[in-house]
Amino acid sequence: MSNFRVELKKVVDDSYDVQIGRDLIPIMVEDIKNGLAGSIKKFAVITDSTVEPLYGTPVLTALHTAGYAADLFVFPAGEKSKVRATKEMVEDAMLAKEYRRDCCVIAVGGGVVTDLAGFLAGTFGRGVPFINYATTLLCAADASIGGKTAVDTELATNLIGLIYQPLKVYVDIETWKTLPRKQMVNGLAETVKHACLADRELFRYLEEHVGEILACDPAACAYISERNCAVKYKVVMKDEKEKNLREILNLGHTVGRAVETVSGYRLLHGEAVAIGMAAQVHLGCKCGYLTKEEHDRVIRLMEKMGLPVAVPEYIDRESLVRKLYTDKKVRDGKLRFVFQKGIGDVMTFGEEVYAREVREDEIRAVIRDM
Repeated sequence: MSNFRVELKKVVDDSYDVQIGRDLIPIMVEDIKNGLAGSIKKFAVITDSTVEPLYGTPVLTALHTAGYAADLFVFPAGEKSKVRATKEMVEDAMLAKEYRRDCCVIAVGGGVVTDLAGFLAGTFGRGVPFINYATTLLCAADASIGGKTAVDTELATNLIGLIYQPLKVYVDIETWKTLPRKQMVNGLAETVKHACLADRELFRYLEEHVGEILACDPAACAYISERNCAVKYKVVMKDEKEKNLREILNLGHTVGRAVETVSGYRLLHGEAVAIGMAAQVHLGCKCGYLTKEEHDRVIRLMEKMGLPVAVPEYIDRESLVRKLYTDKKVRDGKLRFVFQKGIGDVMTFGEEVYAREVREDEIRAVIRDM
């Protein structure tokens, strides 16, 4: 018998910039010219059917004008496309166009696009570089930062994926002007979440400036983008691989992800997260983690934005409770929730423990009463 040890100790710098601004396509192409993607000359621009004519084609044209080889790979818009079959479809299309390891992926769109394209980049050729060009408020607040990539299955959401960091993220707030109001409202849910868990000043700003944000006021949009980045950076910097602290970014998502799936995606992600946030503050208030006044402020803010705070009547409550068990925070078959502490902080339940077990009857009662 013999033993051969393989030493693979590594020091990896996955740092990257998040650039917030307006009309950033020329800046992204200039960055590529200046070596952002090294010597790569071939780019796979991945987007969805809604974003394709608005920003996917302009990105492709800008790359061609700069002398790069590039192709557009488009899939149907919507959360239902964030599945393995879509990833396989795009991968096969790239292979058919002779894309190999000497390419770079550019994800142009919202959270579904960046999640799927980032996962694809992390596995294509055993890993090729990618760039995120975020075109929605929701993506800017959440999906484009932190390196989480994944697809959904019928059994669970976001459990098939990997953490894979981009070369750079571009948050183009000018693109928000083309979003329907419903999508702007949808995008605010993750911002509310960040404010609740780590930024009391941001929460106050949201209370006072909802109108400006929904009207795409440049200063207001830049402010919330910067604060969202700051919250996520402070968490991801300490816990990139989600061993403990990064769980707090799932505030509201235990019920949120479940209700999104059980709704058959009639609810947008942010709408579902808002319902999850409402469930979390209802239960948290009962447990003494926040006051009734703080509970009311959270609910009132989401209502002011136009976000839902109740489980729709068409959703079967028992199906929703069962779906909670597909949450990635479940341990040993037990439900676990992250809770906010007042406004601007989160509860801890021991050293580096940021979620606690919740009995099924506890959350069932909350869901029943919503």
